[in-house]
Amino acid sequence: MAKQIVVTGAAGFIGRNVVAELNHRGHDDLILVDALGTDDKWQNLSGLRFEDLLSPDAFLARVESGKLGGNFGKVESIIHLGACSSTTERDADFLLRNNYQYTRTLCEWSLKNDTRFVYASSAATYGEGAQGYSDADASTVGLRPLNMYGYSKHMFDLWALKQGLYTGNETNIVGLKYYNVFGPYEDHKGDMRSVVAKSYEQIRCTGEVKLFKSYRPEYKDGEQMRDFIYVKDAVDVTLHFALQKPGAPGGLFNCGTGEPRTWVDLVTAVYTAMGLKPEIEFIEMPEHLQGKYQYFTQSKTAKLRAAGYTKPFTSLEDGVKDYVQTYFLPREK
Repeated sequence: MAKQIVVTGAAGFIGRNVVAELNHRGHDDLILVDALGTDDKWQNLSGLRFEDLLSPDAFLARVESGKLGGNFGKVESIIHLGACSSTTERDADFLLRNNYQYTRTLCEWSLKNDTRFVYASSAATYGEGAQGYSDADASTVGLRPLNMYGYSKHMFDLWALKQGLYTGNETNIVGLKYYNVFGPYEDHKGDMRSVVAKSYEQIRCTGEVKLFKSYRPEYKDGEQMRDFIYVKDAVDVTLHFALQKPGAPGGLFNCGTGEPRTWVDLVTAVYTAMGLKPEIEFIEMPEHLQGKYQYFTQSKTAKLRAAGYTKPFTSLEDGVKDYVQTYFLPREK
């Protein structure tokens, strides 16, 4: 009987890239889960190979009825990337259902069925970074997210930690705290696209990129720093854990490069990849964001490295160049 891999959020940004890489590695017995809606997100699935495509509600019904696995084939791993990823979403009850309760249901099923469970947490759980960016279990309980999205992710991390699900079990789970991921197939995300994608669009339209001013004296305008990670690296880290056996080591891990860079660095890399001279304007930040804005993020990577992930991360400049020159520019032709 076939061994299947489930990917939720499969038509989304990271999900689509995960499915493509699974195909590249010879896996096509895949169950994809996503809400395609009425926009063009479905186009992200074009050219991919898979066994079935289900809506989140249909997949949840299959899980709760006991029909996942069984005659459908053994589910070897669930890569749970589906969630509302909007950091400005205000409906807390929706985020609670969609990001916490749904994840918990899939996790509990995985534990009962000896299935590897890898899920997307988020660097948004770190809030403003006052407690640092350590992914050590002892640090997790003290984190204070700045928005409900981050809190909905943090809730599941805390639950899993309380239940002892990361280590010492026959089936250990893995949570990945993705930092600022950028790369191909994020077009459908609208305002939640990376600044790389937004910058490319602005340059094509006006020649100029707008960045938020800084409201903290220790950071000059445009010198706020984030840990940017190319989606190809994020996918590789994800599959490093997802393709291991259920009893393999688990844990809650940062998924970032460990090298924070400024917004000016990022925008300059976009201009360079396009063969243009940078033109940047600094604009006022909306008031509703000023108290919820991360001025600095930096992934601590020691725990990830100790878990056996040894590959080097793509530099910001190389990642942006690859994104612009192999994705954006060819589409214009």
